Amino acid sequence: MSVPVITIDGPGGSGKGTIALRLARKLGWHLLDSGALYRIVAVAAMERGIDSNRE
Repeated sequence: MSVPVITIDGPGGSGKGTIALRLARKLGWHLLDSGALYRIVAVAAMERGIDSNRE
């Protein structure tokens, strides 16, 4: 089964997240906020003392 994907790119603070949320609601789709995902991973790494300069 193929799943449609829409990506929205642009500078920080330009309203990408707002547009994505509204579009997902309008279409009845799920939303993956990749920016939030990256922030969650960063916080988890910091809490575990993982050096962010190491791959």
